[in-house]
Amino acid sequence: MILEGKPTRSIRRTDDGEGCVILDQRQLPWAVKWVELRDVDAAAVAIREMWTRGAPMIGATAAYGLAMALAVDPSDTALDAAYEQLHATRPTAINLRWALDAVRSAVAPLPPEQRAEAAFARADAIVEEDAQLCRAIGEHGLELFRELHAKHPDRPLNILTHCNAGWLATVDYGTATAPIYLAHDAGIPVHVWVDETRPRNQGALLTAFELRNHGVPHTVIADNAGGLLMMKGQVDAVVVGTDRVTANGDVCNKIGTYLKALAAADNQVPFYVALPYTTFDPNTATGAEIPIEERNAEELTRLTGLGSDGAIETVRVTDSPAANPAFDVTPARLVTAYITERGVLETI
Repeated sequence: MILEGKPTRSIRRTDDGEGCVILDQRQLPWAVKWVELRDVDAAAVAIREMWTRGAPMIGATAAYGLAMALAVDPSDTALDAAYEQLHATRPTAINLRWALDAVRSAVAPLPPEQRAEAAFARADAIVEEDAQLCRAIGEHGLELFRELHAKHPDRPLNILTHCNAGWLATVDYGTATAPIYLAHDAGIPVHVWVDETRPRNQGALLTAFELRNHGVPHTVIADNAGGLLMMKGQVDAVVVGTDRVTANGDVCNKIGTYLKALAAADNQVPFYVALPYTTFDPNTATGAEIPIEERNAEELTRLTGLGSDGAIETVRVTDSPAANPAFDVTPARLVTAYITERGVLETI
């Protein structure tokens, strides 16, 4: 995708091939800062403390983290320890476990001296595949957007999205944003309503940053404004990403997604979920079985932004106790369709 006028991916190998480079998303949109991860501890911190986030990106970063661990110690003991360390960082997104399993399966049969190279190769393949999957999601979503725009060809297509399911959350294109970018590039007039996405404001900080860099018209709105916009006929579709979809089609995504689905159903607005196969979890029957991550309350009680002096600063907005569940579950009955690399599916 486009960053500062140049095609960019959100993760890559270091020049010497011994680590990976990611964007520090905590700095965006105020500063573009690339960070080198050189060992498994750094990869674990980057995932847990949300230097990087988004289910596919978490998986890619973890895959490189496991490879870096094996470059230091390729033993079975070190492999298992690194796997558990990385797996414990974020319990909700299924791509994390999927990527770790993929790397472990690739290296387990090999002699120790071959493991690190094979692990890096598998991590590279995960990164490349994710970009291809997201491109395919975008192409299928583009056809859907053409149909939606044909219903009102005299005005822009208004899409509402929640959180960040863009190229910052994947390797390239994004999931929910892939059809938006491809539609914009194809000349379809698209306007995006961007939920601010409290408490970490991934929409206001990250999705808006992406759309701005790509030249896509967009407007940041308060999280609670979406229902009113739908009621007024100003939303043609809701499109979100997901951290996990269960066997019955329930969707786990950033907290607040469920409320958007309820509003969409009440106003007959289609609600679409974009995901690659790596985010589908056939081993979990329903959303009720998904562990919901409870994050630090300070994410809610404090806000970070750009001060009047141009410096990034954090302020406290309440001194009361706070709870901070990071995800909710949208029942499959509220999902109009799933936009996947295989096509637009009414059932998963």
